[in-house]
Amino acid sequence: MYAPRRSHSRAPSPMPIGPPMPSTTPTYAVPLPSAPMPTGDAMMNAMHTMGTMPGAMGGAGHTLRRPPSQAEFKVEKVARPPSSMANRYSPQNVNANAEVYFDENVYRQKVAALVAAKDRPAFATTGYVFVEPGQVVLFFRSKSGITQSLDFPIDVEYNSPPALDVLVAACRPHQTSDYNGYMDRESLFYPPTLPLTTSLEISNFPILDAVKNALFPNLPTGHYLTAVKDKLEVLLDGGRLERQIAHLRNDGRAATILLTLPVRFQGGAVVVREPISGMQERFVSKTHPSPPGTAARESLEWVAFLANCDYETEIVDKGYRVMMSYGVYVKNFSADGAVRFDSLSIPTDAFFDMLAPVMNMSRGRKIGFYLSHDYGVNPSVVTAQALVPQLKGGDYLLYHAFKMYKLNPELHWAAGEYIWPSERLVEFFSEDIETSPTLKSAPPRIPIPYGGPSIAPGMRPGTVPPPPFPYGSPQQHHQFGQEHDPLRSKVEESGGQLFADAGVTVLTDWNNPASANGAVERVPFISHGELKKFVVNVLMVVYVP
Repeated sequence: MYAPRRSHSRAPSPMPIGPPMPSTTPTYAVPLPSAPMPTGDAMMNAMHTMGTMPGAMGGAGHTLRRPPSQAEFKVEKVARPPSSMANRYSPQNVNANAEVYFDENVYRQKVAALVAAKDRPAFATTGYVFVEPGQVVLFFRSKSGITQSLDFPIDVEYNSPPALDVLVAACRPHQTSDYNGYMDRESLFYPPTLPLTTSLEISNFPILDAVKNALFPNLPTGHYLTAVKDKLEVLLDGGRLERQIAHLRNDGRAATILLTLPVRFQGGAVVVREPISGMQERFVSKTHPSPPGTAARESLEWVAFLANCDYETEIVDKGYRVMMSYGVYVKNFSADGAVRFDSLSIPTDAFFDMLAPVMNMSRGRKIGFYLSHDYGVNPSVVTAQALVPQLKGGDYLLYHAFKMYKLNPELHWAAGEYIWPSERLVEFFSEDIETSPTLKSAPPRIPIPYGGPSIAPGMRPGTVPPPPFPYGSPQQHHQFGQEHDPLRSKVEESGGQLFADAGVTVLTDWNNPASANGAVERVPFISHGELKKFVVNVLMVVYVP
């Protein structure tokens, strides 16, 4: 008779995330043809790549040596120009049979966009400072010659003070306003011929230091920024500021700061455009809560951009937007008394838009980014973590972007395929590395058989390891038998460990391998009686939970 019909399974279809579980083939199933066995040469090539033979062939007498690493150390001779570093890790170094859990091309594109944004010189930045309620007072003179004072904060929808109406009446239409449009929707500015002062001094806040870190990271020592009050601009309900051409501010300034006074409004985003590249940044006004454990305070947002940039605002949907603009100039003073602050500016929304997908696709792993700027320190004297107060440019923004995500980024020294702990120095001492007694007494390394992928440090037991990164961390390379590299031995003696052992995945722009070099610092050492310099990079490492 006929066999009874089997009901359809309601269980979910298995995902191809691993090798199938061994099972006995049922009598009613049709066996699939097995894959052809690889040839002897193919097996030997595969075992040569893995380093040792699996199973019984991995014993003594059958150990195969791994070819040298593709990410070698970079050493500079004192009397010669620096040599280029060998090829870094590329997508071709990844095992072709590795299981893929996500779209590798999308991940590469997201990482490339983020690295390019970090390395790209910034032309605009933003931030905010906190002030006590009632601390900001504006003093001005009306058309009739009477001095008025205007206290902040102000909510025009709830209670508009009479002094604000007097201020608006004293203002003039902006020279770039559309005179053919509605007169009540034009932008206004306070006449420069009338006296205007405020209790808020920009020098009392570390705004200029934030502008220096973000827009002028390579400002020479002894050069500092000063801010001079420019004008007061008022955007009424339904008004907008037309495009302000850069040559209208041709007074020798290096940058411009727009400080928004605490008047409630909606809309009116500031749009800054860089004329050379055509790129633009859009800064939307936000409400920033007071720090925990402090009394309620008002936040003052500011936007700074280079002098060659154009800017405009979008339409103010509700309320008034009152902005005080300052011209930023570069001055040359004494190098004494420089002060540096923490977390002065914040990354733009566009930067966060590029960072978010990279973090989402890097969950459960430790990722690293090479810094872009040089800091002129000796890694044998200063730890990498000590560079945090000196971060500048894109390095500064990326570090504090991770901080805003409540993560704990750390700086490490890195060279070749090795990384040092954040509290360790790159120490070579003064002895010749070729005649070092520790090198001669070091025992030969034991062959380590090839194994499966290990779970990155920081992962909880029982969790699924993250998907293999398509082009990041290098494969583990060990020296076998009596072969040893003096420089590599010194690196390991000073605390360096492989990226694979540290569980760090290095993210670089695969479209621009030259940018992977990052910040370069140098450690002097002696080899064969000759003074050379060991090139060390700075790596920012963060664990994404």
